[in-house]
Amino acid sequence: MDVKTSMAALQVTGAQIAQPGAIAPDAPASAAKEFEAMFLTEMVNEMLSEVDLGDFGGGKAEEHWRYFLAEAFGKELAEQGGAGIARNLEQAMSAYGAAARRGDHT
Repeated sequence: MDVKTSMAALQVTGAQIAQPGAIAPDAPASAAKEFEAMFLTEMVNEMLSEVDLGDFGGGKAEEHWRYFLAEAFGKELAEQGGAGIARNLEQAMSAYGAAARRGDHT
């Protein structure tokens, strides 16, 4: 995965930078699920790199195909409940937003 793709999941708006607690109500859930899917994609991709998938000829085309397969698995795993990463991350992000709205900076 390239840096642009990884960073796209972490982008925030100018309003969020100005006011850390000013995020859309569904933003933590959406961002957390997207992060979990990205994490699971990387995990599955790493596992698939150790598995012989048959005679696909090797090379860059096989590497790309393998990543697309891993990405499909990662997204589906996240949709099916994932590994609990999204739930914990969403709670942390919500707590941060609530603390920012209260003015807590610890």
